[in-house]
Amino acid sequence: MISSVVPNLWLAQPDATVKLNTNYLTSATLTSTNPEVVTYTVRDEATWSDGVPMTWQDFRAQWQALNGSNKAFLIASNTGYKDIASVERGASDKQAVVTFATPFSDWQTLFSPLYPASTNTNPVVFNTGWTQGFPVTAGAFKVAQIDRTAQTITMVRDEKWWGPKPRLDRLIFRSIPRVAQFDALANNEIDYADIGTDINTFTRAQSAPGVTVRKALAPNCQHITFNGHAGSILADQQLRIAIQKGINRQAITQALIGRIVPGAAPLGNHIYVQGEQGYQDNSQIAAYNPAEASRMLDGLGWVRQDQGIRHKNGRDLVIRDVIPTETPRADQESRQVQQFLSEIGVKVDITPVPTSEFFNKHITPGDFDITHFAWIAVPFPVTSSGSIYGTRGDTQQNFGGIGNDTINKLFEQASIEFDPARKIQLANQIDQEIWKTGHSLLLYQRPDVWGVRNGIANVGAFGISDPIYSDIGFTR
Repeated sequence: MISSVVPNLWLAQPDATVKLNTNYLTSATLTSTNPEVVTYTVRDEATWSDGVPMTWQDFRAQWQALNGSNKAFLIASNTGYKDIASVERGASDKQAVVTFATPFSDWQTLFSPLYPASTNTNPVVFNTGWTQGFPVTAGAFKVAQIDRTAQTITMVRDEKWWGPKPRLDRLIFRSIPRVAQFDALANNEIDYADIGTDINTFTRAQSAPGVTVRKALAPNCQHITFNGHAGSILADQQLRIAIQKGINRQAITQALIGRIVPGAAPLGNHIYVQGEQGYQDNSQIAAYNPAEASRMLDGLGWVRQDQGIRHKNGRDLVIRDVIPTETPRADQESRQVQQFLSEIGVKVDITPVPTSEFFNKHITPGDFDITHFAWIAVPFPVTSSGSIYGTRGDTQQNFGGIGNDTINKLFEQASIEFDPARKIQLANQIDQEIWKTGHSLLLYQRPDVWGVRNGIANVGAFGISDPIYSDIGFTR
């Protein structure tokens, strides 16, 4: 919803490249590499919904809020922003000159989306200002109504919009439990619904009257995160590797998406997804081998008695798999993991928790042993992955706390590397190290599959590209 009403300065394309969004910028240029300097020129017409012009000060406020220097701002990542030395006024208020203290080769990941200075200068507004509404917008649409009873948010054309006129008069976002979304589509209550990996819904959609199935190669990286924090039963790296060897990723991939994406193979790279330049399978260390997994567990002292649960120092080898409720995919994956690991003497307790509390009360605080969710890949995957797999500085998305200094140093090298071929080489070195740590077990690349009502154009399966909300419309 945010992306329909705030400025995305760069638009991801289907091939994972990016294109300048000329609705907001007339140019964004790397004018120097030593020191690195990027100059942004904002369109004269670009104005926030409160009437304040979009200027260089919005860039400065965003840098100051996201660079990690002021801990009052509760940020998810300071990647890139921490490398900036200054943001200054250029030839006019409409030009921002960004100078880096440390080179950051993926500079196009920054300031997109761009938020107004009015919501980035006060930590209280930054942290809570967007939780109950949209304080300031700048796009083809604006917020008309937030109906908490009906759980809908209605966007309408913004008459002050300076770009191409939207084809739709309004957009209505509606909150519907995942299990009920396709029924709502079939009943003409909504116009499109996410099918994802649900084979039953996929089968229904193929024969549903008035519905077309749209598919794309998605950037969704489905995986199992392991908790390696001190005190966790999985703090032992070799134990994590042994357990990963006991999980049949190909069988899970086939069961979850094989009928939707024939011939699908498990993901083998934490940095790149299939279809991106640089992708190679580095997952050999976690190849399914239950016999080897059992030998490793024996060597670690986890003894299996009478073909039951393994035991060591008065403790059973039991791991908690925390999953969100009303998520058939997570339920099915966890049950398969439970079955595979039972065969090597590892007990899995599946613990469903409310979806609304899944991250904030369980995953972020580390209240899990393993868990299932998806990371969404971006056109610049190397630097954006540092907060997930690094253990130095900005690591707030490394929920299991697993990594090493080799990974940290490789990320540092990759972030200052402007040569694309060398960056790919470094990224694959990073990935090989991630596999060695047992950080997470990649499962499959979750397909982007949607059921869309006939007669609707430019919506549905976008894959890695960004939607253009003003282009969505009816063909009849």
